[in-house]
Amino acid sequence: MRKSYFTVRPTSGALGAELADIDLSQPLDDAAATDIRAAFNEYGVIFFRDQRLTPEQHIGFANRLGTININRFFKPVDGYPQIAEVRKEPDQVTNIGGGWHTDHSYDQIPALGSILLALEVPPRGGDTLFCNMGLAYDALSAGLKRTLEGLRAVHSSRHVFGASTEHSKTVTGRIGNPELATQDAVHPVVIRHPDTGRKILYVNMAFTTHFEGWTKQESQPLLDYLYQHASRPEFHTRFQWKDGSIAFWDNRATWHYALNDYHGERRLMHRITLEGVPIN
Repeated sequence: MRKSYFTVRPTSGALGAELADIDLSQPLDDAAATDIRAAFNEYGVIFFRDQRLTPEQHIGFANRLGTININRFFKPVDGYPQIAEVRKEPDQVTNIGGGWHTDHSYDQIPALGSILLALEVPPRGGDTLFCNMGLAYDALSAGLKRTLEGLRAVHSSRHVFGASTEHSKTVTGRIGNPELATQDAVHPVVIRHPDTGRKILYVNMAFTTHFEGWTKQESQPLLDYLYQHASRPEFHTRFQWKDGSIAFWDNRATWHYALNDYHGERRLMHRITLEGVPIN
């Protein structure tokens, strides 16, 4: 499939496409930015290869696609608060993002998406999995869909980024500002994508704590079932990083999971997150 500004090559998985024959170091005009957003909405996550971007060019690309969100918790790149550093050194055991999750679901207005640029990747390992939460919803039974339509779920940053959490202790120096981990938000369990109108299953095991009006104990069995269901491989695609690769994923429509299978190697990425719009 050929767009006017790039070639679209869908992945072999349940979502995702690589956009080739485009140089993101060059400014995008309105038509190119519109085509990229259309591919983003169609495929859920889009990938680019061989992009050697300076921080200024990374920021410039992001600004053509949305409004940048300044991350509260990630260590910023020196001189560029718009860019969050995602780093794992050879002596570090825990990675960042090593489990299925959706970024910023704890915010009242969740992020639109994230643009992750690979600067240094290990020779093997360190892939990222992505999950199509629209397909996960579609595959539920009619009865469970009716049940979920009436539910809202609570999402929080406190148990992940707060000072007393195990996660914050294991990523010291890479995640900070635990005093800012005060976000709680309530979102429908099934949302309509604000651009496509598609129904999406919107819970995730990192930040969803319970259903509104239910106790955590009551909520956990159904949440566990939904997590197990969405984790089925037929909803996934897998991206193998190379230096200069970019992934731009939709936080409303996907999960992602950074595999932690490259111990003793260095991995350095730069991430920019874009502000979203209200979901319902």
